[in-house]
Amino acid sequence: MKQFFGAFFGSCLGILVTGVVITIIIIASVASLFSDAIKMKTTHSAVVKENTVLRINLNADIKERGVNNPFGDLDLGPFMPKSTIGLNDIIQSLKNAKTDANIKGIYLEVSDPEAGFGTIEEVRQALLDFKTSGKFIYAYSEGYSQKAYYLASTANKLYLNPQGSLEIKGLSSQIMFYKKMLENLNVEVQIFRHGKFKSAIEPFMLDKMSDANRAQVEIYLGSLWSHMISGIGKSRNVSVNEINDMANNLSIRNPEDALKYKLVDALKYEDEVFSDIKKNMHLNESDKISFMTLDDYSKSAAAEETSKDKIAIIYAVGEIESGEGDDDKIGSARIAKAIRDARLDKTIKAIVFRVNSPGGSALASDVIWRETVLAQKTKPFIVSMGDVAASGGYYISCAADRIFAQPNTITGSIGVFGMIPNAQKALSEKLGITVDTVNTNKHSDVGTILRGVTSEEFDYVQQSVENIYDVFISKVALGRKTSKNKIDSIGQGRVWSGADAIKINLVDELGGIKDAIAFAAKKAKLSSFKTIDMPKQKDPLQDLLDNTKDEMETRAMKTNLGEQYIYIKQIKNTLNLKGIQARLPYEMIIE
Repeated sequence: MKQFFGAFFGSCLGILVTGVVITIIIIASVASLFSDAIKMKTTHSAVVKENTVLRINLNADIKERGVNNPFGDLDLGPFMPKSTIGLNDIIQSLKNAKTDANIKGIYLEVSDPEAGFGTIEEVRQALLDFKTSGKFIYAYSEGYSQKAYYLASTANKLYLNPQGSLEIKGLSSQIMFYKKMLENLNVEVQIFRHGKFKSAIEPFMLDKMSDANRAQVEIYLGSLWSHMISGIGKSRNVSVNEINDMANNLSIRNPEDALKYKLVDALKYEDEVFSDIKKNMHLNESDKISFMTLDDYSKSAAAEETSKDKIAIIYAVGEIESGEGDDDKIGSARIAKAIRDARLDKTIKAIVFRVNSPGGSALASDVIWRETVLAQKTKPFIVSMGDVAASGGYYISCAADRIFAQPNTITGSIGVFGMIPNAQKALSEKLGITVDTVNTNKHSDVGTILRGVTSEEFDYVQQSVENIYDVFISKVALGRKTSKNKIDSIGQGRVWSGADAIKINLVDELGGIKDAIAFAAKKAKLSSFKTIDMPKQKDPLQDLLDNTKDEMETRAMKTNLGEQYIYIKQIKNTLNLKGIQARLPYEMIIE
């Protein structure tokens, strides 16, 4: 009877999910028929009126590239991603608004942006560049997280709701460890690694950070915090020591404290902020402010470069794996093809490789690295690092003519590892399952999770790790024009901030993607050019059809678990690891 009801309700759930998917496909199919018309309409419907204020809301997930989904505004919960504004859209829109006579200023709304430190830095620099035009930036929020405040501190006038909140407490990095849980389950994780700082596997073998890992975390976390408060201090005319005192003493306990310590200009409600904007624009109190959202402004008709010469911007975002991947995962076949296509296209005069990745498969990284080497021999090949370009992310970057990173980019982590769980005791002692095996040879079943490795097999796998590490540091040494010993001394899996990486020759310049593009144009001797984004983004409908089950499961879990989803993701990713890995424990939480 129990099995019957299990099967019955399982079937009902399957029918329900199938029905939802079919409904989405029907809606999506109809929408796709009109997608061209929709795109054409949105492209030309956004007209910028005189005396317009650009209203920028950054309380969202800021991806490298925006997603233009013609049916993404439908409220389909976790089943369909909404259209999103990407970092590329934000930077381009702020660049256009800087010289747009119809844009008089910016109204910035930011409370808790979902973005890494490198992305936040890119946006902040774009806001500061806009500000050089003499146009105003007014910021308002009911509450500022530290990342939000770092962005808001660029404003000419910075306001906080009279009952709002503002965080100044310092940065904290937290890593969850699973050793005791695995011991309770009688699961042994067999570790193979090279690099005393290679901390990606520590959660599965320790119950706290190793001394080496703690040392590197303290250094790069301190570097991130130092850069952040230096920027805030400069913008708000407050010393770094004062900000550190505020953090150490938890001085900002209420809105009045934020005003007292000069972190905000006034405590006001939004209607009062609007009144200040009207005064700035010489409007009457009864007048309405002509606001335009960043989404609409990004669709307004901007002057398009007509040059036949191009610079390709190739986006490599997410973990590195073999195969095609998608817009959030680096598939070696897809990215290698994009680099190859850009190399062979004679109208493309330079390549900017935008890397935002914690790494992944060492083999897949090497496949991509090969194409970067071939491209670099043909035309200028410049790397722009995002939030993170570490381990495999650094592997695919190291052959570039020049590497740009933000001061708060996380990079390095030059090291490799492998893991093989041994679930033999868990199956036997917890579930009563025994396993019997027939092999044709002595080691036919090496690598299975159903038994532990012998000392001979351990040496066999470890040798593979050592070989790959040697290849890794050799290729980095070649790209950085230095010795293997030098790279080994700063490698060993150690993580660096961009500000520290430039001191040890892992990166060449501190700057964002705009700086990388400018350098590429100069190196290619281009006075005019247009940029093209590669690889081509997947069509939202096709992406849904290709990934229905996994995507729906992931989105549903993220919706229900919120921030806790990151821990489930870490365990899931670990179970799916194949081969030797060159990756960073990027799931660590920094806030």
